[in-house]
Amino acid sequence: MKKSVAALLFVGLLSQPLVAAAPPYSSGAPIAYMKDLSSGAVLFDQGGETRMPPASMAKMMTVHVAFRMIQKGDLKLDQTFTVRPETWQQWHGPQAGSTMFLSPGEQVSVENLLHGIVTLSGNDACVVLAEGIAGTEQAFVALMNQEAKRLGLKNSHFGTSNGWPDEGVTYVTAADLASLAEATIEETPSLYKKFYATRAFTWGKTMGGADIEQGNRNPILGKVQGADGLKTGHTEEAGYGFTGSAEQEGRRLVMVVAGLTSANQRIAESVRFMDWGFRAWKAQPLFKKGQTVETAEVQLGSATKVALVAPQDMAVTLPRAASSQISVKVAYTGPIKAPIAKGQKIAQLIISTPDTPPQILPLVAGEDVSEAGIFWRLWNGLKSFFG
Repeated sequence: MKKSVAALLFVGLLSQPLVAAAPPYSSGAPIAYMKDLSSGAVLFDQGGETRMPPASMAKMMTVHVAFRMIQKGDLKLDQTFTVRPETWQQWHGPQAGSTMFLSPGEQVSVENLLHGIVTLSGNDACVVLAEGIAGTEQAFVALMNQEAKRLGLKNSHFGTSNGWPDEGVTYVTAADLASLAEATIEETPSLYKKFYATRAFTWGKTMGGADIEQGNRNPILGKVQGADGLKTGHTEEAGYGFTGSAEQEGRRLVMVVAGLTSANQRIAESVRFMDWGFRAWKAQPLFKKGQTVETAEVQLGSATKVALVAPQDMAVTLPRAASSQISVKVAYTGPIKAPIAKGQKIAQLIISTPDTPPQILPLVAGEDVSEAGIFWRLWNGLKSFFG
């Protein structure tokens, strides 16, 4: 059954709390989406579930797959791949879009290829990395779609490693791009920090022998405090888009804009949108990492209850201009069957306010609960019968 326990009720400073509408915002982008990762709250959603071509924002999935392989030890940063002449032929010159300026037969490390993808948006770097990892680009694309399924990206599908137009085979939604960004930030944090905030990268040489340095196209780097990712995209079909993230005072926001008409409009809208997310909203702390929020009933375990604890510092996101009444509930499907591993996600914290949609965060088991032996089951059964 679905168990729902009213755990806590927080009341604002006023005896009659203000019921404030969400802070108004008018986006110049046809598609705009923002999520506060510190609370799970969606702060703005304009076309967030609309399918669209991602252009180079698809490269976030290529990078995410590589990051996870590196973290698991299946891929190494100093591992090198060779640029196939056929790949170079397809992905060099003006017709190939953004490039890293790779050369045929060149040996390139995974680390440099990742810089070429993240900082330079190199279409050539994507394909070389994909072929090096999986043998062919299409075999790597299968890994991308497998990862999309694991992450629950139900409205996304990938047909290429670099987001090159493919007659609609590749599509995403802004909500799915935000979820992908969130997964990269939270699952591979050290690699995210190492690559995504790099301001410029040098690779290749001009005909005259000079080094080629290219800047990161991220429109909020250096313009929004705490900005450190992620990826721009542009094709004639998709327009100008951007998935970005920044962290200020413990709050991390992820934003997506798409369908803009120029690079300058993308810069202006991205900076304005992110500034609104930090200035118009505030975080109210609820629970510290490791704090017990509630307990859950256990079935067939060595204990009859298990602590539900916060896996990280938890907060609720509220309009900055007003106080609100906050109700907090714990929900889980239970009793929860043993065995249960410490840190396993087994419940949800559902935070409701009068003026925002529910904000849902995971709760985890505070300790291991092993499966009960026959005598322990009988003892627990007797206690339950008489108790």
